[in-house]
Amino acid sequence: MRGWRGFFLIITFICPLWSGQEIIKDSLQRTILLPAKATRILSVQPEITRIIVALGGGERLVGVDYFIRSNDHLIPVAFPRILKLPPVSVTPEDMNFETVMRLNPDVIFASPTEAKMVDNLQKKLNKPVAALASMGSLAKLQEEILIVGRILGLEARAKSIVSYIRDRLQAVAASVPRLAVEKKPRVYLAFWGLLTRTPVLYEPVNVAGGINCAENLLLASLGTIGAHINIEQILKWDPDVILVHGNYPPRERLISVAGILGDPRLASVEAVRRKNVFYTFGYWYWWDPAQVLIETLYLARILYPDSSAPFELEMEGNAVYKEIYGVGDGFTSLSRILNCHEWFQK
Repeated sequence: MRGWRGFFLIITFICPLWSGQEIIKDSLQRTILLPAKATRILSVQPEITRIIVALGGGERLVGVDYFIRSNDHLIPVAFPRILKLPPVSVTPEDMNFETVMRLNPDVIFASPTEAKMVDNLQKKLNKPVAALASMGSLAKLQEEILIVGRILGLEARAKSIVSYIRDRLQAVAASVPRLAVEKKPRVYLAFWGLLTRTPVLYEPVNVAGGINCAENLLLASLGTIGAHINIEQILKWDPDVILVHGNYPPRERLISVAGILGDPRLASVEAVRRKNVFYTFGYWYWWDPAQVLIETLYLARILYPDSSAPFELEMEGNAVYKEIYGVGDGFTSLSRILNCHEWFQK
């Protein structure tokens, strides 16, 4: 009898693997059993939605969250059908569970920063819910692409995207001067509509050869959490470059390059005196796998203009978006919305 019990336990454990299911550990350290090659997917985590579209799995999405529908400027260009999908939320905490049940997804992707919602989805729907996010880490973004690729049965495409991302990041890092830490440009990032809110981790700055002034304010393990500071701290840091979160249409920007350059409180700051204040993409609900590449390349040209080859932002951007999303003029379309074709003009 004892032997049969042991045999039963072994069969119970390995049967999911025999049936083609995928076992992962998500960002909340939960072990999740997911169906392999899921055909009905609901993603309420924008970074995952972008990855699914980049992998070519957009047709499997059965619903859309409020952010992608209302605030993400590129995904509707790369995958127009997404705007025809039924919305399942109006805020991060406000999920329409009846709609989700009606959509009957095989798997749900959610954000680990919304742990309460993850638990509610799991309990109410009895569906596998994977809480995944890179938390701003470029290495975790690549891991995430591979995980989603396995779940969708699109491993080859996932490996191709990760290889492309890795090669481009390495190329940018190799293109900037190798300087001692104290000689690298010091960068302050004014994000999320506030001059005094800044991310403590922003790897594109580091890859592009800069130092984020705020990177020691909080533990890097907390990810891209934003720290609130004051004007006196900015004056104390005296950054060489200031980056302004520009991932909004101009009419929606609460802070602007012109506003910072004209702010008398900042007149003594090195970046303001030298007019080294620029818009940059930043991130909204973590990364867009295409946008983060062009962002890193763009920042390298800002931080080391004398060491860089001539740079045409729109051409480079279109090449990246073509590789990631298969859209030839994706960056041109984005430029019309954000006016980012003008960012590199001083």
